[in-house]
Amino acid sequence: MANAKIIQEKQEAVNVIASKLAQSSSTVVADYRGLNVAQVTELRKQLREAGVEFQVLKNSLVRRATEGTELSALNDILTGPTAVAFSGEDAVAPAKILNDFAKKNEALKLKGGVVEGKVIDAAQIKALAELPSREGLLSMLLSVLQAPVRNFALAVKAVADKEEASA
Repeated sequence: MANAKIIQEKQEAVNVIASKLAQSSSTVVADYRGLNVAQVTELRKQLREAGVEFQVLKNSLVRRATEGTELSALNDILTGPTAVAFSGEDAVAPAKILNDFAKKNEALKLKGGVVEGKVIDAAQIKALAELPSREGLLSMLLSVLQAPVRNFALAVKAVADKEEASA
């Protein structure tokens, strides 16, 4: 029979995982099999700098944490060695960092994850990672908003130049 202390520790671990899943704006699940210690250390460093928590978790504990929630669809990808990246603030950061790292290190495989409470697959994680940064999107929006004003100014200048030339 299992020791009551061990059961309590596992239940606490499940509760911690469940709260991280609930509080994270995004969570990415990856298979890290084949990465060496130096590569994992570099990946952890990149994630830490972006404010992303990266943990290797037991699949059974994650399954118990998602049991009875809308995240239970996550259980389908919980096979083999599993590392989970939790991000509380930037929903794109873990996907972007892990996807870029996976491009350089073929051993890292994205499995899927959770973004804003919805379970998504590896293809959607990659699509999310390919989105421009927030600053990039804001600069695109700004250029779109400036275009009509700029075109109007150019048209007014062209009319003024034409009238000046004819005078």
